[in-house]
Amino acid sequence: MAKNVAEITSLASLDQRLAIAKRCSHEGVMAGAKAAVMASIATAIPTLASARMMPWARANLNPTAQALIISTVAGMAYFIVADKTVLATARRNSFKGASPRDNFIEP
Repeated sequence: MAKNVAEITSLASLDQRLAIAKRCSHEGVMAGAKAAVMASIATAIPTLASARMMPWARANLNPTAQALIISTVAGMAYFIVADKTVLATARRNSFKGASPRDNFIEP
């Protein structure tokens, strides 16, 4: 059974859009992972140092609390950066094929 030209075109377009979406989400994952590593390091140093030097922190921040602080910051950094990266990439891809005339709003 032969497919008509419209079906072939729509399948090719769908495959292309799927590939762009996969690349967009992969960029978000990589950027989020980098941000999570940096946030973990930036949070771990002062958290661990304060737990050893400050009397209040030594008394109240057990190792579980320290790990919770560090992992919470890492998780927040991951999701915030990944979301912003995916949205920025999607926005950039949505305007890639558009002409400047398409964005002009007539009064």
